[in-house]
Amino acid sequence: MNIFKWLEANNIAYNNKNVITDAFTHSSYLNENPHTTSEDYERLEFMGDAVLQLWVSKRLFMLDEKLSEGKMTTYRASIVCEEALVSYAKDLELYKYLRLGSGEEKSGGRMRDSILADTFEAFLGAIYIDSGYENASKILELVITFNKVDEIKPAIIDYKTRLQEYIQADIRGSVVYQLVNTSGPANNPVFTIEVYNDSICLGRGVGASKKKAEQNAAKDAFLKLVK
Repeated sequence: MNIFKWLEANNIAYNNKNVITDAFTHSSYLNENPHTTSEDYERLEFMGDAVLQLWVSKRLFMLDEKLSEGKMTTYRASIVCEEALVSYAKDLELYKYLRLGSGEEKSGGRMRDSILADTFEAFLGAIYIDSGYENASKILELVITFNKVDEIKPAIIDYKTRLQEYIQADIRGSVVYQLVNTSGPANNPVFTIEVYNDSICLGRGVGASKKKAEQNAAKDAFLKLVK
């Protein structure tokens, strides 16, 4: 089954096959196929992130139990974090439709968390651009289901939100994340992030994406502070 048959099976309309294909096109594929007319998925990922944020925000806002701004922010952060996006992409088996360069394929890129998370957002953005919000919603309804507060199942503990809440409650400050090092090959980078409050380094984290490294830095800082 290709992605278009998948869309038809799930009653999700599409018009422009090129836009949908772009959502599954990694930059490594373009590097090895310079004459293709495709784009990589980065611009669509940007749009998909906005659609996801809006959809989740609206669902949380419309719950019968009126949640505070802080609780809605916390729930949303856990629903849209990278680990959650990876789980959605795997549930929908989007990895089957990725177009990768041979080097990226051989190094395990098809199941790499950062690529799966980006692909999910890009797919969502492509559907929104091509056939509208209603069809993008159909994709989200396949993987994110809750009608009341006690049905919300956050994918992971969102340490970035926890750290921010702790800092604001305790010393009323803010946190800043700084990229301090990037290592490894271009197709499998490792990022090192430090988190600061008033120029004081609270923690450090390493990850295969900047989002993951930030989460790990926040976790390191949070666990130190609450000891």
